[in-house]
Amino acid sequence: MRTWTVRPGDIDRQWFVVDAKDVVLGRLATKVATVLRGKHRPQYTPHADCGDHVVIINADKIRVTGRKEYQKTYYRHSGYAGGLKSLVLKDMREKHPERIIESAVRGMLPKNALGRKIFTKLKVYAGEEHPHQAQQPKALSLD
Repeated sequence: MRTWTVRPGDIDRQWFVVDAKDVVLGRLATKVATVLRGKHRPQYTPHADCGDHVVIINADKIRVTGRKEYQKTYYRHSGYAGGLKSLVLKDMREKHPERIIESAVRGMLPKNALGRKIFTKLKVYAGEEHPHQAQQPKALSLD
C-alpha cells in the first residue's frame, strides 16, 4: 500500500476572515497558523503548502493578558553596530498594529522556505475594511 500525498493541483484553497476584536493574541495566532499550514484538513502533508488564505481584521483591537501591554518587547536590528531597536507592545499597537499578529503567527510557522511561502497567505488589517471581498471569505470560528 502506498502513502498518498497531496499535489499542488489537488488543493482547493479557501479564504477565511477572522475578527480579532477582543481575542487573546496567542489563541488567535495558534488557530490561524493551523489553518495557514493546512493541519485542519484530512489531506495534510507536512512538506507541502496545503493551507488556506486567512484575512484578519481589527488587528488594533487584539487583547493580551497580564502585563504584556507594557512588558512584551519587539526587537529589530539594522545590521549596523549599535543598531538594535526595540518597541513595547503598547507603542507597536499605535504605530503598526498589524505587525503584532504577523509576528505571533510567523513564530508558529516553520523556519524555512515553506514557512515563508505559507506566511504570504496571511493578510492582516488594522480596521474593519479589507480588499478581499471578491474572494468571498468565510468566517472562521476560533472555538
